Amino acid sequence: MTASPTKDNPAGGSASVRTRRIREFARDVLGHEDFRPGQERAMQAVVGGRDTLAVLPSGAGKTAIYQVAGQLLDGPVIVVSPLIALQRDQVERLTELEDRAGRAAQLNSSLSAGDQREALDGIRDGTVRFLFLAPEQLTKPEVVNTLAEAEPALFVVDEAHCVSAWGHDFRPDYLRLGGVIEQLGHPTVLALTATAAPPVRAEIVEQLGMRKSEVVVAGFDRPGIRLEVDHYADAHSKDQGVLDRVLAELGEGRGPGIVYSATRKGAEEIAEQLAGRGLRARHYHAGLKKSDREETQRAWMEDELDVVVATTAFGMGIDKPDTRFVVHAEPADSVDSYYQEIGRAGRDGDPALAVLVYRQEDLGLRRFFAAGAPAEEELQQVAGLVAAAPAAGLADGVDVPTLRKETGRAATPLARDLNLLEQVSAVVLDEDGAAHPAEGAPAPGEAAAAARELAEHHEKVDQSRVEMMRGYAETTDCRRQFLLGYFGEQLDEPCGNCDNCSAGTASEHSDADEDTPFPVETPVEHREWGPGIVMRVEDDRITVLFEEVGYKTLALSAVLEQDLLHPRG
Repeated sequence: MTASPTKDNPAGGSASVRTRRIREFARDVLGHEDFRPGQERAMQAVVGGRDTLAVLPSGAGKTAIYQVAGQLLDGPVIVVSPLIALQRDQVERLTELEDRAGRAAQLNSSLSAGDQREALDGIRDGTVRFLFLAPEQLTKPEVVNTLAEAEPALFVVDEAHCVSAWGHDFRPDYLRLGGVIEQLGHPTVLALTATAAPPVRAEIVEQLGMRKSEVVVAGFDRPGIRLEVDHYADAHSKDQGVLDRVLAELGEGRGPGIVYSATRKGAEEIAEQLAGRGLRARHYHAGLKKSDREETQRAWMEDELDVVVATTAFGMGIDKPDTRFVVHAEPADSVDSYYQEIGRAGRDGDPALAVLVYRQEDLGLRRFFAAGAPAEEELQQVAGLVAAAPAAGLADGVDVPTLRKETGRAATPLARDLNLLEQVSAVVLDEDGAAHPAEGAPAPGEAAAAARELAEHHEKVDQSRVEMMRGYAETTDCRRQFLLGYFGEQLDEPCGNCDNCSAGTASEHSDADEDTPFPVETPVEHREWGPGIVMRVEDDRITVLFEEVGYKTLALSAVLEQDLLHPRG
């Protein structure tokens, strides 16, 4: 006798029945004969009613988890996705499968009021099975109320590392998702990300209020991507080295590829120089018109370009499986970002290449970007203006243009101030970015002090991430061991597919984790830096991620001799 759906078993049936249904749908509708590591386990957990965090490498098929599991649950699927382009891409994919997968729709600020109503009506009357929306939409009571009436079966948080202040791409608008989940009656939660070290995973589970959560970590390794670093001593030779490397790869027929630059100007100059060499090259950054960005993305996806030269604005949701190389003209802001960006290569399973063109002085640019906590007086001024908004008759809140008029300051730092004040529960930002006083908000002076302290903490962590990027660039050991160790995953033997392995400088650390008193993922306490967690172990060094100061690499001999670390129970 087959079991009926229940709160704890929404799909009904035994585990073996669920397995059969998962495999049948994946094969018959999506054409998946085999699952990638972690996929089926995550589907099983979701279909069985377990809140699930799935940490799978870029290109490992995270979206298939909710596409399959959503079919076997009794109710609509809500997918929170940070980018409109990413939402559109997923809706188009599901539309191709509409007869079997159900109708998909998106809800975002790019749609007309009529189209937004149609999407909400569809989720209300059951004609829409999958609804994709940005987190900002969930500031609207009418949207949340409509979703609650629809009784969703699954609430998906894509790019879930954005929930965590430890994450490299933290977004304050993700903080409200835990409360929304409860307002919706706590449907089964599926959080998806490609980059989440242990502290990030823990915070995702906590912030989303996940219950009896299943954490599926498939491993961070992408062994088909060769890792290399090209070292240069001066700016001119480094700039030439970027061009030479791209030309060499395309000359050997290894393309298309992506070049990442730290600045908009750099992206434009490199693209112009590559185009001058006869390549089909374009630049891409957030300063371009939306139509130009969309045209470049279309040309890239349709094989009309050899290379795109971009800032980090180009990437999230860009899924071109046959991308053969990713070249970084400068170091990324963190190993987290670097891993995510190189993960856009080789998603078809064929060999690919990731090259960092490195000049030590370029780290100064990243240190500059990571530095600069706002003054407490500036934060107090902004907090005071938002607090006074209701009395001033500003029912629509205080937006950045208004703050610019009042303060005479630039838009970017003001937006940063609002984000910090939101994180300390002093203000609430609506979908349009306007700020309103939070319920029970602290006084402006108290809010400013808390926001300043938070900014200083973020600055320390960000600076430590830059130093870990330096460590990756300058290590003579196996680069893949370094990269995976950053995320708390040990690779016992050198990978054999990086430049250091080819040069013979990489060494084995097979017994390091067994011999150390501080194995990977051990919670520890430092007498000065406080609590942390061990992320990487080598023969003579350990790397610890501390809550207050970020990543630190310590000599194991000094740790033991000076009694610097103690395990936390």
